[in-house]
Amino acid sequence: MESFLAFADGAPVAALLLAAIVVTSVIGLGMAPRLLERCVLRPYWLVRNGEWPTVVTSTLVHADFAHLLFNAFTFWAFAFALERTIGSARFAALYAAGVLASAAGTWLQHREEPRYRTLGASGAILAVLFASIVYFPTNAIFILPLPVPIPAPLFALGYLAYTWYASRQSHGHVNHDAHLAGAIAGLAFVAVTDPHAVQRALRSVFG
Repeated sequence: MESFLAFADGAPVAALLLAAIVVTSVIGLGMAPRLLERCVLRPYWLVRNGEWPTVVTSTLVHADFAHLLFNAFTFWAFAFALERTIGSARFAALYAAGVLASAAGTWLQHREEPRYRTLGASGAILAVLFASIVYFPTNAIFILPLPVPIPAPLFALGYLAYTWYASRQSHGHVNHDAHLAGAIAGLAFVAVTDPHAVQRALRSVFG
């Protein structure tokens, strides 16, 4: 616990979000499966039944432990350093933009499908990931068992490639189609709030 608090120093929003995602998902997957059903986002019923809270609650739960682990790792790898760089208020606004963008994209694409349901924080996490790459374009991360670090931009492109493929293979609740909306939201947020960061990133990558 002390190590987590030390790691979270200077990034309270990221720490609270990660804790909420992990705790809620573990409870839903391990002890209260009905919680998952109450939290899912159902685009067809969002406006018709006023299920507005599910825009947020659906980002706190995951389809399985592998889904949770992948999202939690990605968030942990990028969110804390980003919050320390841009500040807690802007980080919270960025995450909210990712949530809303991915929900809007989901609603536009699936609003006429009564049986469609989705959950997961991936859209918002993609916003964090792509915003982080603008601020730290030369960063890299280690993913076991790979013996070499993966450049952050390559990881992001790989993430999007995987979700594009998975969106055409999966028939579960994971909303892979919303990931692109989250990624665009992250880039757009930085471009609007800190255009100089975009210029620095481009100079860093292209010289």
